[in-house]
Amino acid sequence: MKGSTFTRRLTVHHRPGLHARPSLAIVKTVQRFQSKVRLRNGHQEANASDILQVMSLGVPEGAEVTFTAEGPDAELVLDALAKLFANDFEMS
Repeated sequence: MKGSTFTRRLTVHHRPGLHARPSLAIVKTVQRFQSKVRLRNGHQEANASDILQVMSLGVPEGAEVTFTAEGPDAELVLDALAKLFANDFEMS
């Protein structure tokens, strides 16, 4: 996949952390774009378009996670994820 690579750190302010609903919101957001997105929590990493992988990270409230996107719309997908986190995972 051609394109640039961008990284963004975001903090989880959602009280229950990244449980099913926020994980699904992340996956649905990522799937709207062409870029491949990875989610890192500490030393664990997941494909951000796979709900089981995202949920398996067990990200708690207050954790800082890192998203890395590579592809033609990498910066756009990270902007959408930042908005999702800022809006407490309410999808628009």
